[in-house]
Amino acid sequence: MPIAFTTTPGLVIYLTAGDPDLATTRDMAIAAIDAGADVIELGVPFSDPLADGPVIQRASERAVARGTRLSDVLDCSLDIRRLRPNAGIILFSYLNPVVRMGLTEFCQAAKANGADGVLLTDMIVEEGVEYLAAMRENGLAPVFLAAPTSPDDRLKAIAENSQGFVYAISRVGITGTQSELATDAKTLVDRLRRFTTLPIALGFGVSTADHVREVGKFADAAVIGSAIVALIEKTPAADAPKAVGNFIRALRPGGAAR
Repeated sequence: MPIAFTTTPGLVIYLTAGDPDLATTRDMAIAAIDAGADVIELGVPFSDPLADGPVIQRASERAVARGTRLSDVLDCSLDIRRLRPNAGIILFSYLNPVVRMGLTEFCQAAKANGADGVLLTDMIVEEGVEYLAAMRENGLAPVFLAAPTSPDDRLKAIAENSQGFVYAISRVGITGTQSELATDAKTLVDRLRRFTTLPIALGFGVSTADHVREVGKFADAAVIGSAIVALIEKTPAADAPKAVGNFIRALRPGGAAR
């Protein structure tokens, strides 16, 4: 089943769970949802986040240093689900913590703790048979990353095996904010639409209201991560939920701080 985006374009907001702490992560997620986020990507902190830029790397390091574990992130997911039953929740992780828990055990726990789906950054579709079976058995939506450099046969496999939405990355490399969207972002989305009717969310470098407006011309949703995490990094924990909510409101035309 596709994940419903109730806004145009939809907003997918990434948070590193446990940065600055788990209670604040929960409160920031609630503030984000109330400000118009359709989906929360709840990032599982990892000691070696190779696909992430320096902003999210630092957040992951802080959360790991605080002792945040996968089980804590699952608890946070359940808290968010109980407080906002209709929100979309995606668990965003590297493969290592999932393997350590056990693939079947993880999928069962993810479902029991309110997640709609999972995005494993280093799980490639070609090696996902066991993973996809466990996801199907537990009613979870697998979300895969599609890159501009992927050939059409790989985009087709990604589209056919994704559920919820397809995550198109605007450029190759690590995560991080950019002043302008990559020029091949629209081309990638157009290529993906040949293979799927699922919503397509565009991420990597989306950080401003202008970016969101531009993404909305050709994709179904915008994914914002590093810009949010950078804001959290420089904001006192007590003020972070309000700051996140205001940031998200400002991404919309006429949005204003409250």
